[in-house]
Amino acid sequence: MNNSTTSYYVSGNTAEGLVNFLASNVADFNHVIILKHPSHTLKTALIKKIMKKYEGDNTLEVLLSPLGSEFLDGVIVRDKSIAVVIDTIATSNLNGAIEIDLNLFSSEEIPKNEMYELAKEKAHELTEASYANFRTGLQIHDDLEEIYINEMNFDRANEFADEFIDKLLTNIPKKNGKGKVFDRLFGTNTKEGVVNVVPDILNRQPKNYFIKGRAGTGKSTFMKKISNACRHHGLNVELYHCSFDPNSIDMVLVRDLDFCIFDSTDPHEFFPMQEDDEIVDLYQALVTPGTDEKYATEIDKYNNEYKSYMKKGIVNLQEAGDYVKQMEQHFVISENEMDRIVAFILEKIVH
Repeated sequence: MNNSTTSYYVSGNTAEGLVNFLASNVADFNHVIILKHPSHTLKTALIKKIMKKYEGDNTLEVLLSPLGSEFLDGVIVRDKSIAVVIDTIATSNLNGAIEIDLNLFSSEEIPKNEMYELAKEKAHELTEASYANFRTGLQIHDDLEEIYINEMNFDRANEFADEFIDKLLTNIPKKNGKGKVFDRLFGTNTKEGVVNVVPDILNRQPKNYFIKGRAGTGKSTFMKKISNACRHHGLNVELYHCSFDPNSIDMVLVRDLDFCIFDSTDPHEFFPMQEDDEIVDLYQALVTPGTDEKYATEIDKYNNEYKSYMKKGIVNLQEAGDYVKQMEQHFVISENEMDRIVAFILEKIVH
């Protein structure tokens, strides 16, 4: 992908099941083209063809797929107010939505044989099993958080956040109205393991804050306060949710201020690479010294237990991916048919 292409997830496999944040990313768009078809391979191939039509002169936002790296959920051409997305992430509240049934362009019928239906059913069962394992892992993780919550200085946490926000927004002119929020994920749980696009995001920002800490040390709350402060200042915010617990925030990115702040702990631990990057250590600033040592046995126990359930969930997704692969083999994709569909889509879009 070139420098005018960014990528992220709007859907992800989490402890709350499959989450979908597409709507906030295409609010008030002129055109949201929805590709309807059971084959993810076909829809991905079409999205890639459409990307080629717009790349070069436009910045493309590529929506990655939680099914795996060989699939895509869509592409957004923001400066043209256009999005092309797959049907499984389409919602009823999308402005300018046009659904295109790809079966109308194909001579191939949707498979209805027993093998296909069995693979579909097994893929669904295994994906649901992964969500159940992630939920169990999150419940154990909550017990881990409780250790650190009980050792937190909450008054200092509030002061620390206020001080950081003051430093961030000092001398920044306030704009009229609230800024927009674009809800996203920078990674998710897939058949390939826990994946993310953090390095690509960091390389595009001149200023990155790496939050260090432990479970329950207020990383998400800290970032939510920063996000709200920036929004009330009239600045647009990219809010990246955690793919383990989507109610938690893993990253705040404000392009108007050229900065990013994110949870830089396992399983997405990174360290400063650029001159202006900084570490923000909430454990050191807000937690009773010696907490790690005092509760070492319990911490190790909870860490091992919740990670074991996360691994079980990943195995479930790997097995589900095998069945998805079987399903995709039932579809024959014609290059001529794809070209016809792309031409039809482009005719529907007003430039």
